Amino acid sequence: MVVGSAVSLQSGSAVAALLFPRAGALGMVALRLIFSALLLLLVCRPRLRGHGRRDWTAVAGLGIALGTMNSLFYQAIDRIPLGAAVTLELLGPLVLSVVASRRAVSLLWAGLALGGIYLLGAGDFESLNLTGCAFALGAGAMWTAYILFSARTGARFPKADGLALAMAVAALVSAPLGVVSAGGALLDPVTLALGAAVAVLSSGLPYTLELFALRRLPAATFAVLMSLMPVAAAGAGFVVLGQSLGALQLVAIALVVAASVGAVRTGSPSGR
Repeated sequence: MVVGSAVSLQSGSAVAALLFPRAGALGMVALRLIFSALLLLLVCRPRLRGHGRRDWTAVAGLGIALGTMNSLFYQAIDRIPLGAAVTLELLGPLVLSVVASRRAVSLLWAGLALGGIYLLGAGDFESLNLTGCAFALGAGAMWTAYILFSARTGARFPKADGLALAMAVAALVSAPLGVVSAGGALLDPVTLALGAAVAVLSSGLPYTLELFALRRLPAATFAVLMSLMPVAAAGAGFVVLGQSLGALQLVAIALVVAASVGAVRTGSPSGR
């Protein structure tokens, strides 16, 4: 489920980047989340009654995390290569793993990740502008919140009901920015059709797979598998967008992936 999510999510992000000239980054985020919300609400038809305050708090937290994470990430890939953006974004789950472990060896993984980030910038400073990197790091912080709230929501709602409600919240968060940014371009029939396709690839399918995966996996194990994201992103960026990464950048991605895996695997005596 996690591997399928990684491939689908990064392929959808690459396709979305091709559509930025039509509707802009914020416009594509709005279309993606609106269509995703409509699709999930139609399929799941979640009950609105019978839920307590904590249930709705989990849904609201997940929705805000989703909307903010996607808005920041699309701003990042509008400025830097997809593989580099996802590598920087991965620092969010990595920091979560290091902080949660509270072990001295965690400093090793943090240093390894910092080395990877240095190489990532040293490989191509021109393409990795500071604004794009800042957006990617912000998306990483919200990715951490997404993991935590997704686990809580999945435990409190049956099937994908909680995700459907959270996606509606995310759409409400992102829609105003998208409308202000893109205006009437969002109503173009071709843009709408492509936005719907991106929604399925980037939100509907991967987030559903991740929600179900988090019901079967500890959050730490799930974070390890999230290390596949930069690899999937680099592949999607190369195939769909024609973005190539130099040797230093490929080494940087490998270091950040290794740091994330190491941080989670040594985060508890059981290695989970």
